Amino acid sequence: MNILQWLAGIVFFFELPNPIFWLIVHPQIRRWRGRLRAAYATALVGSWGPVIAFLIVCQRIIFTHGHPGDLRTGIGLLLIAAGIHLFARAKKDLGASRFIGKAELQGRREVVDTGIYSWVRNPRYGGMILAVIGACTLAATPLMWAVCGVWFALVMIVIAFEEHELRGRLGAPYVEYCRRVPRFLPNRLLVRAK
Repeated sequence: MNILQWLAGIVFFFELPNPIFWLIVHPQIRRWRGRLRAAYATALVGSWGPVIAFLIVCQRIIFTHGHPGDLRTGIGLLLIAAGIHLFARAKKDLGASRFIGKAELQGRREVVDTGIYSWVRNPRYGGMILAVIGACTLAATPLMWAVCGVWFALVMIVIAFEEHELRGRLGAPYVEYCRRVPRFLPNRLLVRAK
C-alpha cells in the first residue's frame, strides 16, 4: 500500500463506524441514559469491530493498484482536509464531552447555535461525508464507492434519529434552530454577529 492508500484506510477506519455507533445508541437513547460506559462499550464493539474486520478482509479489493493520478489525488486530499477542518471546528465549538455524545446520553437541554453551528446544524456529519468521499476518491474502487453509498444512507438515517431525539429533548428552541439553520450547506456567506 502507498501513502495515499494508508491515508484513505485511516479515514475509513475512523469514519465508517460512526453511523453504526449512533444507530446502536440513538434508537434506544433513553435506555442508555445513565449508562454511559455501557453505551460507549456496546456501540464501540458493535461498530468498530465489523468495520475493522471488513477493512482487513477486503483490503486487497478496497484499493486500486498504483497511483490514483494527480487530479484525483488533489481532490481526495482537499476533501479530506475540508472534512478534518469541519470536524475540528465542531469539536472546538461543542467541547470534547458534548462532541462524543455525552449531552445526548445525559439528556442535557441546551441548543448550541454559536460558532460553526450558527452556519450549519451538522458540521460533524458534513466533515465525515467530505472525508469519506475524499478517501473513496483516493481508493477509487467500485467496492468503496458502493460502501460509501450505503454508509451515506446510514448517516442520513442517524441524522433523522438524532434530530427526532433533539426535537423531543429540546423542544421549541431546537425546532426554531432547525428553521433558521440548514442541515449541511450554509445559506449565508457572512457570519452573524453575536
